[in-house]
Amino acid sequence: MEELIPRFFKSPKESFFLFGPRGTGKSTWLRSNYKDALWVDLLDPDTFRPYIAKPERLEELVFGNPGKKTVIIDEVQKAPALLDVVHGLIEKKLKIQFILTGSSARKLKRTSVNLLAGRALKRSFYPFIASELSDKFDFQNALEFGMLPLAFNSSNKDDVLRAYVSLYISEEVKAEGLVRNIGNFSRFLEAVSFSHSSQLNIANVAADCQVERKVVENYVSILEDLMLSCRIPVFTKRAKRAVASHPKFYFFDVGVYRSLRPRGPLDKPEEVEGAALEGLVAQHLLAWNAYHGEKNSLYYWRTRAGSEVDFVLYGSGKFWAIEVKNSKKISDADLRPLRTFKEDYPECKTFFLYRGSERLLKYGIQCMPCEEFLKELI
Repeated sequence: MEELIPRFFKSPKESFFLFGPRGTGKSTWLRSNYKDALWVDLLDPDTFRPYIAKPERLEELVFGNPGKKTVIIDEVQKAPALLDVVHGLIEKKLKIQFILTGSSARKLKRTSVNLLAGRALKRSFYPFIASELSDKFDFQNALEFGMLPLAFNSSNKDDVLRAYVSLYISEEVKAEGLVRNIGNFSRFLEAVSFSHSSQLNIANVAADCQVERKVVENYVSILEDLMLSCRIPVFTKRAKRAVASHPKFYFFDVGVYRSLRPRGPLDKPEEVEGAALEGLVAQHLLAWNAYHGEKNSLYYWRTRAGSEVDFVLYGSGKFWAIEVKNSKKISDADLRPLRTFKEDYPECKTFFLYRGSERLLKYGIQCMPCEEFLKELI
């Protein structure tokens, strides 16, 4: 029997939405932690059809099972009208917790659903993080195949990731009717993969995939609504220097990025490896911050003069600046952006993450192996 790996996600006592891409383990976690819940699985066609035809059936189900105090609706975006029923049941003060999972918020937005007018909290679920896996965490394996539980638990990780990209991303987008031309969208996915861990220039991506700029902007929004990517804005608070304007782009998992990123004889391995390493850190920071109550926001910092710090974590809980380098040595040139940032923000704690093995303190900057930093995010 496959061993269940504990997750750091903390469930609120109130009703809540649980958003996250397919394959991140939402359903597995819920089935483990809510064994007695009343479950509505909208991925099951035999379950889906009656609820899409008659949403009020949910009320009949709830009243027919008065002993159930938790109701889970899996992939609620497939039947948005159910939210009106859930809203009404919450208003009746029945002391029932509703947990509504979703891998896409787009259909909910498009149908003008108000996400229960604030009567349910919003939470996010992510791929594994290193500290969840503990001694099962393999740094090199994570860089190559990512942290998606679907792939982590498979003996054929490459095949699983390719299937995830082709069957889930393309087919899900097609099934939801999110794009008119699936061929254009597939070319876009390949083109935008070159922007992973880089500044996102919509015009350049549009030129690369030969699709109109407005269409590309919509495609990027679709990826974000499916929780498959995010944009990280520039840190501008109390700015003393002119800074860049374009956000940086990241796929939600480095394994998915590698499956999308075409490689040929002209590609330098260090370019792909560097982007993968930075993306691995990004997805850890996003998950760690979400599981700690979204106390901080994630940014990057880049001056128009070209000085760049990969991540700035800023909020009530932390003020960190983090530079990531795919190298085993530390040079003064590598530390210069962090030193510049610290001149403007002396109260900030600075980290330099690299592929070496030593922990060092240089110019007030904590230099440490990237693997150790990820394992210590608890």
